[in-house]
Amino acid sequence: MNSIDSLLKNADPVIAEILDRALAEKEITIEEGILLYQAKDLDFHLVGMVADELRRRRVGDTVTFVVNRNINFTNVCIKQCGFCAFSRDFREEEGYFLPTDEIVRRAKEAHSLGATEVCIQAGLPPDMDGSLYENICRAIKAEIPSIHIHGFSPEEVLYGATRSHMSVREYLARLKDAGVNTLPGTAAEILDQRIRDKISPGRISVDDWVDVIKTAHSLGINSTSTIMFGHVETQEDRVRHIAKIREIQKETGGFTEFVPLNFIHSEAPMYKHQLHDGIQSGAGANDVMLTHAISRIMLNNYINNIQMSWVKEGPKMSQVLLMWGANDFGGTLINESISTSAGAQHGQLLRPKEIRQLIREAGRIPAQRTTTYKIVKEYKSDSDEDGLDTADRSGFGSYFELVKIDKYRYQNPRSK
Repeated sequence: MNSIDSLLKNADPVIAEILDRALAEKEITIEEGILLYQAKDLDFHLVGMVADELRRRRVGDTVTFVVNRNINFTNVCIKQCGFCAFSRDFREEEGYFLPTDEIVRRAKEAHSLGATEVCIQAGLPPDMDGSLYENICRAIKAEIPSIHIHGFSPEEVLYGATRSHMSVREYLARLKDAGVNTLPGTAAEILDQRIRDKISPGRISVDDWVDVIKTAHSLGINSTSTIMFGHVETQEDRVRHIAKIREIQKETGGFTEFVPLNFIHSEAPMYKHQLHDGIQSGAGANDVMLTHAISRIMLNNYINNIQMSWVKEGPKMSQVLLMWGANDFGGTLINESISTSAGAQHGQLLRPKEIRQLIREAGRIPAQRTTTYKIVKEYKSDSDEDGLDTADRSGFGSYFELVKIDKYRYQNPRSK
């Protein structure tokens, strides 16, 4: 702290005053958050130092991760979002749909290797049976009652409720009864309707996203929260998004973490075809560091956990972000299809021992957690190997193999 205090004396007075307020654990306004994005030179590094100090106070030097598996059971989707390279129209050859028994098999395999969570998200297939999500959850829980189902974004919840002719509240209650434990706070992108109408027309509206999240929280279903940045939004748009997440958290207390997600551009339709003037190819390193730091500073009093995405940023940049306010390394994933299809270069699996090593190299203490941030195991030394550490990586398959498997080819229910 003394070093920060002395350095602040040499900082831009406006930036120094904002960072002083942050260190006093005062709430940082939208206008102040925007100003932090303008930090340069010494001021830039001070933003990171303050975020790191707030992280240390809030959660200490332990860096957590969850052993989980992503199961993206279909890539067929009625929406055509400009940032999504994962989805396929139901008429395309690469459309796939995993049957429930294959979803359960993948969940059981992950559980046998030490996974405590399965994350279930997918496209929105046309003519979907409204009970599909419930049936998937009941089948998983019948085989693995203890597994945590982190399933279905607000977009999927709204679609399922619509297909079931139910209110969002009634549908969420049914999902909870079927075994959903928490929701991924994805489909958020930027919570500004003007931007959403540009990058994903027809996608869930800001008002509906907020309604689904608040309703879930009121039913005792916690969720994560996210932002997707580095495309057509401004820094002000990001800060307003973070502030909106903060306001929801003040009301519900239901967010477990906040996850900044850098835009993966290479296969995204809106970038490949340059559909919007000034579209960015994702955020650069300094911008990524500032976004994580400002997230920590603005959310400091309300959300303890800031997670980085090793899939988006890569392992080494993820280590850097541990010094810019982040305290969670995310999950092992095992299968990651959505970012991979968009051109992410960092693989589908990071083994627990690899995560632990990266955390140790950054001078922190690794710990396995549950989805809701209860510590499963803290690793004081690394003599033990977990099941996933020695599993054959090739046995899990890949997204690019999956889309070519005939037996999983999507068939429209109308054609059956």
